[in-house]
Amino acid sequence: MMQHRFDIYRSLAFGACAFVMLCLAAVAGRAQDTRGFWYETGSINQGLAAVENDLLERSTPRQTIRAFLAQTEAGEFELAAHYLNLARTDPAQQTTLGAEKAQKLKAIIDRQVWIDWSDLSARPDALRDVAAKSGSSPRTPRRDLHIATLETRDTAYDIRIARYKPEGAPAVWLFSPQTVSNIDPLYRAFGPGRYETLIPAVLKDSFLGLWIWEWLALPTLGLAVLLLGWGVHAVVSSMAGRVERPWLKRGLERSRLPLCILFMAGAGQTVLLQVFSFSGPVQTLLKPTLIILMVWGVGMTILRLFDALLQRLTLRFVGEIDDKRGRDEREFYTSIYALRRLIVLVMVAVALIVILSQLNLFESVGMTLLASAGVLTVVFGIAGQAVLGNILASLQIAFAKPVRIGDAILFEGDWAYVESIFYTFLRLRTWDQRRIVVPVTYFVARPFENWSVADARIMRVVHLCLDPRADVECLRQTFAELLRADPDIDEVEGACTFATEQTAEGLTVSFYAMMPDPSTGWIIQSRLREQLLAHVRDTHPDWLPRERVMDVSQDADGGRTRTAVRTAG
Repeated sequence: MMQHRFDIYRSLAFGACAFVMLCLAAVAGRAQDTRGFWYETGSINQGLAAVENDLLERSTPRQTIRAFLAQTEAGEFELAAHYLNLARTDPAQQTTLGAEKAQKLKAIIDRQVWIDWSDLSARPDALRDVAAKSGSSPRTPRRDLHIATLETRDTAYDIRIARYKPEGAPAVWLFSPQTVSNIDPLYRAFGPGRYETLIPAVLKDSFLGLWIWEWLALPTLGLAVLLLGWGVHAVVSSMAGRVERPWLKRGLERSRLPLCILFMAGAGQTVLLQVFSFSGPVQTLLKPTLIILMVWGVGMTILRLFDALLQRLTLRFVGEIDDKRGRDEREFYTSIYALRRLIVLVMVAVALIVILSQLNLFESVGMTLLASAGVLTVVFGIAGQAVLGNILASLQIAFAKPVRIGDAILFEGDWAYVESIFYTFLRLRTWDQRRIVVPVTYFVARPFENWSVADARIMRVVHLCLDPRADVECLRQTFAELLRADPDIDEVEGACTFATEQTAEGLTVSFYAMMPDPSTGWIIQSRLREQLLAHVRDTHPDWLPRERVMDVSQDADGGRTRTAVRTAG
């Protein structure tokens, strides 16, 4: 028994020792892995004057950026040069060039970079506490951080900081040598504007995150841009009033607002790039806004001019569309609407591509979409189900053409014409000039009668209720004569007359005739009804429907019954 207990205690002791050793090995391994996240190098910035380490805060990414901005803000550019890795600079020139490059980098950051302090770690190993951005690994030490990417006309340049470990000294975070090499071309592209040197020094102080001169320049620039937009609007209105061609006049009138937005955004962009270099927050807000407005202005101007041109072609080759037009003309009109929708979709796609490429959003947005594709699919599927369904149904109508613009239809008891087919709805014009707006998905899910699917002709029927003594053959001949005399009837051969019903009230005689189109057919139908009734009234009034009353009486002696029929009416 004692031996058995000893074996149990010995096993527990060995297990505890093994567990402790594994934990120590894991901690040691983690520490070893963490210590390896830097770039091994020799001495750093040999040509710079020696500075006590207590004056330099370079142990974490956040300290490096914050201390560099503080030193340059105070004008201590020689001290700020210690935050640059000048490995690609001749040691004999590091003192002079280091201060110069530090001053230029400060100007670049002030004008083009809005620093995301939440992404700058306060740990020496830049370890992420959480996954801050899509595509990055959480809880992973880093030795290289991306601050910003700036694009010029020729290429794109990165601003990065990295962790370097010199021999016999602790690891420090510095701006990378490649970033230092990129300072000169970036300064030429994004440095102070040509007129910024004229600004007094007192206006270059910071106030609420912006320079004082920015608080004065932004309202002035906004007022100037508004005046420019008003001028463009007046010029385009004057041009529209002078042109003689209606389609061009209409296109200019509809393009006034997009052209104003385009010129206003273009002027603002020119000022940002050529005249003044605003600070990072202003650049971050104005640059994407101006790009979006410029793309929108160009797209809407082209689209509205194209709409005016399409309307010109339509009026020239088709004219005002209704059910009197032929099938080919209505199909042509519907195809133009389909072409316009395709052009709009293409322009929207191109505009999104241009905006994403100009704002460098492809990588971040693309990664986000890929990482959250399932969530976005559910969200957009629920939120945009009605809109996407209507758009797809609209394209289905445009290409399959179960109904065309100008077709006469009977939809839910209303006789109407298809006036327009838009992305999400159809607009129907009833015979009494009312407008019915129907969602496309609702329209395609309901049955409707298309009276113009093959031809605009339609058979109309005139029903007359007459006395049973009416002569149908005589009425048939009269109806044929009326058809031949009617100027709006093109086909007389297909007409016919039949007695279609016999009831206690009388005899129903139906007169069938082919009409050229539904709208004209309704007028002809009413006119024929009037003429037939006038013929019966004037020549055979006894054919008009009558009420007959039978009077049955009995003799006083009860032997005989007398019956009398009286006709009323």
